[in-house]
Amino acid sequence: MSNELEGRTIAFLVANEGIEQVELTDPWQRVVGAGGTPRLVALDSGKAQAFNHLTSADEFDVDVTASDARVDDFDALMLPGGVANPDQLRVDDDAVAFAKGFFDAGKPVAAICHAPWTLVEAGVLDGRTLTSWPSLRTDIENAGGTWVDQEVVVCDCAPSLLVTSRNPDDLPAFNDRMVEAFAAAD
Repeated sequence: MSNELEGRTIAFLVANEGIEQVELTDPWQRVVGAGGTPRLVALDSGKAQAFNHLTSADEFDVDVTASDARVDDFDALMLPGGVANPDQLRVDDDAVAFAKGFFDAGKPVAAICHAPWTLVEAGVLDGRTLTSWPSLRTDIENAGGTWVDQEVVVCDCAPSLLVTSRNPDDLPAFNDRMVEAFAAAD
């Protein structure tokens, strides 16, 4: 176990249903393994239901709601994917404002698969290069971002570092770059 993230608290922002489980649990375990403290931020209190594609999987306890969460209480933001998850987040004003707050504060953000939909809505992609599930390409480009088809993309565009990947197959590389970005944050 390393201690790259010791003393750092990482927000994992999710809807209460529709999270792709491996895109939540794999980065979560990597944060814990690096000595960090992950906290689940969701739209509503209670539980968050994950899925293995379209099949219900595990439920996870919510630590704080998006309406009560404060960017100042976290060192970085992780956005798991799943189609339904970011689709619900992007229409919730509190979730969008919370995600945007990390960019405004210059804190690192990581997003995988469909998760950049929330960032499209937050209006933070202009001038940034990123990747995602391929179907988000047009949305990202319409939001001013440059979409590329790569395993992992690190965009060190002021004021905030952004790490993105396409899908669960990219998780090993994504997790490594995510931890590096989160560890390098002030």
